[in-house]
Amino acid sequence: MTKRDMAARGGFGWTLHGDGRAIADGAVVAPDERLSWPRTVGVGMQHVIAMFGATLLVPTITGFPVTTTLLFSGIGTALFLVITRGRVPSYLGSSFAFIAPLTASAADGPAAQLGAVLSVGVVLMLVGVLVRLAGARVLDAVMPPVVTGAVVMLIGLNLAPAAVGSFEAQPLVAAVTLVAILVVTAVGPGLLGRLGILVGVVIGWVFAAVTGGLDDSRVDALRDAAWIGLPHLRGPEFNWSVIALTLPVVIVLIAENVGHVKAVSAMTGRNLDAVAGDALFADGLATTLAGAGGGSGTTTYAENIGVMAATRVYSTAAYWVAAATAVVLAFSPKFGALVFTVPDGVIGGATLVLYGLIGILGVRIWADAKVDFTDPVNLTVVAAAIVAGIGDLTLSIGSVELGGIAWGSVGILLGYPLMTWLARFRR
Repeated sequence: MTKRDMAARGGFGWTLHGDGRAIADGAVVAPDERLSWPRTVGVGMQHVIAMFGATLLVPTITGFPVTTTLLFSGIGTALFLVITRGRVPSYLGSSFAFIAPLTASAADGPAAQLGAVLSVGVVLMLVGVLVRLAGARVLDAVMPPVVTGAVVMLIGLNLAPAAVGSFEAQPLVAAVTLVAILVVTAVGPGLLGRLGILVGVVIGWVFAAVTGGLDDSRVDALRDAAWIGLPHLRGPEFNWSVIALTLPVVIVLIAENVGHVKAVSAMTGRNLDAVAGDALFADGLATTLAGAGGGSGTTTYAENIGVMAATRVYSTAAYWVAAATAVVLAFSPKFGALVFTVPDGVIGGATLVLYGLIGILGVRIWADAKVDFTDPVNLTVVAAAIVAGIGDLTLSIGSVELGGIAWGSVGILLGYPLMTWLARFRR
């Protein structure tokens, strides 16, 4: 078996690109290729930096263990590379889409939240199997852009009051964090500009430390934490109201995952539609394992696409380096305790941007697909779903309480095909 055959089958045995040192003008390092190992490790470290801010911010906001989230992030990335047979370079980091339902269900406890994360993973795995059997076009039929964009938007904007509340808790710290994020994103060169949120959080943390804005109990916990130790694992429980609140996240994960596959396909010049089902299944498996052990749900990371675009290195070998690094860091309680010292003001400044970015992603989905909002069907179903999500419409069915994300998502998933059928029937 040749090295290229090994790469195609299992993601290992990469062929050396050229001399392993330089990339010719107009060329790219393909997924089944690599540079010299020192250069590959360097690119892998860049992927770690790119995923770091977002992956750690999710457990910081939701209260999940940081080191446990890192552990399952690294394991999930390795599984993704194996299941996609080394054809799709991707890092699986914490998904922002889980922040809203996990924050809204905080009173139900971490075990119930983990049960919801696990349930989302199982459903995503089933979607992956379906896409594998029926083809990627089945997604367009069940979830057209008008539906996907609306669900993504209402998930992002549903938690706007929480971001504002955190901002108001420490307005000066939050303002410094927000301004730092905006400035670094606007003027930061290259990769630095893509790390605006991470840099802004660090600047906000330093400002809070200097002005006495850190929580003393968390600082004491940082001092007492060991440098090396096992991640905190926890099992799930299943609460149907929390599961129903969280399941709409599946739509976001599908949109992000398929979008990632298409982006990599465009950048590498390879048709990867046939592996879309495998990618969805792998992401679902990673999220299922995270929910079973105490970590945040995962998704393919757009941040790392930026690194690939900048370096022209799409080698999955670099992602194995990133995955291994995440697993190693997961065994440092000191590192996890450091992340948990981030104060409310810093979180408020960061989430004011993050939640808005999720909402704007929905608009981008509409724009890319040229959704026609002169069509009254599109206009009315989207309007109702978004207001239900932003207003957090909360109603109970028996003992199960459902919030705005669930009602808005269910409303448009059922309402759009029904209204489309009625409009055709009228014509």
